[in-house]
Amino acid sequence: MAGEAGLRERLAAGRLARAGLIDGAGIERALALMARMAEEGVETLRVLFTDQHGVLRGKTLVAAALPSLFERGLAAPSTLLLKDTSHRTVFPVWSAAAEVAGDMRGAGDILMVPDPETFRILPWAPGSAWLLCDLAYASGAPLPLCTRGLLRQAVAQLAERGMELVVGLEVEFHVFRVTDPRLDHAGATMPGQPPETENIAQGYQFLTELRYDAMEEVMEGLRRTCEGLGLPLRTMEVEMGPSQIEFTFAAGDPMTQADQLVMLRTAVKEVCQRRGLHATFMCRPRVENGAASGWHLHQSLLARDGGRNLFEPEGTEALSPTCAAWVAGLLAHAREACLLTTPTVNGYKRYRPHQLAPNRIVWGRDNRGALIRVLTAPGEPASRIENRAPEPAANPYLVFAAQIHAGLAGLTQELPLPQAVEDPYDALAEPLPKSLQEAIDAFGASRLFRGAFGTAFVDYLCQIRQAEWDRYQQAVSDWEQQEYFGLF
Repeated sequence: MAGEAGLRERLAAGRLARAGLIDGAGIERALALMARMAEEGVETLRVLFTDQHGVLRGKTLVAAALPSLFERGLAAPSTLLLKDTSHRTVFPVWSAAAEVAGDMRGAGDILMVPDPETFRILPWAPGSAWLLCDLAYASGAPLPLCTRGLLRQAVAQLAERGMELVVGLEVEFHVFRVTDPRLDHAGATMPGQPPETENIAQGYQFLTELRYDAMEEVMEGLRRTCEGLGLPLRTMEVEMGPSQIEFTFAAGDPMTQADQLVMLRTAVKEVCQRRGLHATFMCRPRVENGAASGWHLHQSLLARDGGRNLFEPEGTEALSPTCAAWVAGLLAHAREACLLTTPTVNGYKRYRPHQLAPNRIVWGRDNRGALIRVLTAPGEPASRIENRAPEPAANPYLVFAAQIHAGLAGLTQELPLPQAVEDPYDALAEPLPKSLQEAIDAFGASRLFRGAFGTAFVDYLCQIRQAEWDRYQQAVSDWEQQEYFGLF
């Protein structure tokens, strides 16, 4: 026990403790984690953070280095937060005068601060485990670009009003068989050339048993992975498109669900790549006869005092007043939030009519074509709403934070709820953004999100997404080549 006491003293005197980034309870959790790693024979720990795109990045420590992680944190290059989806740094970090998000010139370090509650042993990698982190400046000061931190702030604001959000995940994705991984030198571009693939099953037989059986081996492998990670998987479903799958999960608090979604996406991709498969959460892959994927976000509000579902209507109400105001807030700020719910160029190609995806800012009762699908009834404790805007590639911390801030705006301003629609694709209503550029402009002009996230973060995210949009606009498409190359 002398060794444990000495380690406790070491952590209490360390940089994280001095900066207030770990307290006494956190030190006890860290000690318990170290003991568990020793008991379960964990040899390497993948220490990770979620970047601006919802992608996990980090370093791997050997078990013997774990005490230093909780004593000092782990340094990482600040440029990891300054990259677009091609992994190019899009801020002038070598300029003394130019504007750089977070004033992170010179490609210096940021600090990864581990969260022991996120520890997961990896079922597919014996002797290895994951640990997620928050981010701080190297000095230990809060880093305003940490998306996990932004969600924590939003959850705290909701708690101040005596409420907590409960969210449930329905996530669609594709799993293909790799026919050419593009590991040739010519394929090592930036970003890398995508693998060539084929289906593992034909599609367009939604929820049929025959298609499920064709994909059962893959499904079962992913199920065991999810359960091995402690993810609360509920159902595995054959979706409409070829090789398309939907997983649904039990509801929970936003931070836990966000952590679980980034774990799910990474685990699915890693397990599949070990089996000669390619899993993608890209919204609308360019594959022949393919289908778009969505992320359907169920949510309800609970009273912190007693846990009453504030979305459950009473008597003859169609919607509770809280639910109506919350939905009104989501609708009022839907365009501004699209850069968070749909952060890629590709995602806007899903917003098409009659495709079970929204294209207008409307709500409906149990209507899968509406942006907000309302599923509430008196006496129904599971009363909830479903936001059908997000794409599966979105950063979940930002998506959940956006829902909280928009919903709270509806509550605090007592926004009136528009009439429900039954014809979501024909209604005279404001459209969702038709492109990433429209979404950038709407988010950049948002007073709500500038107040909620801070001007520095809004400008930062707009610059990253603008770099992606500009590269997309400058690329010559197959359409242009076919249209003009022969004609002119």
